[in-house]
Amino acid sequence: MPRILVADDDDLLGELLRFKLESVGYEVTVVGDGEAALGEAQSGDYDLVVLDAMMPVLSGPEVLRVLRGAPRTDALPIVMLTSRKAQTEVAAALRSGANDYLTKPFIPDELVARVRAILKAESGRGRNAA
Repeated sequence: MPRILVADDDDLLGELLRFKLESVGYEVTVVGDGEAALGEAQSGDYDLVVLDAMMPVLSGPEVLRVLRGAPRTDALPIVMLTSRKAQTEVAAALRSGANDYLTKPFIPDELVARVRAILKAESGRGRNAA
């Protein structure tokens, strides 16, 4: 079963994401700040991270840069899920290595579909199947 790390400081949103992703068969861990996200991603065996941009301690873009710079997590799929909608921010996240970028408010089923697509593509490269 694919494991997904959700990093968002909105507890209600984190639980919504847990519910939606677990309902389609994923194992989900939710953390509420960037430092916890970084530690969990580096120590856990996750197949994908859903990462908010604006979080306490470390921002999502900071977490993304560190994960992309570390051999253990440089290929870990990351979906940015944030209220930041400026084209410059979207482009910066994608240039920094985010696999996808979704803006809030969002459609939960669309996020699930994007997660499935990324995990399916990764399974073709030897990672866990979706």
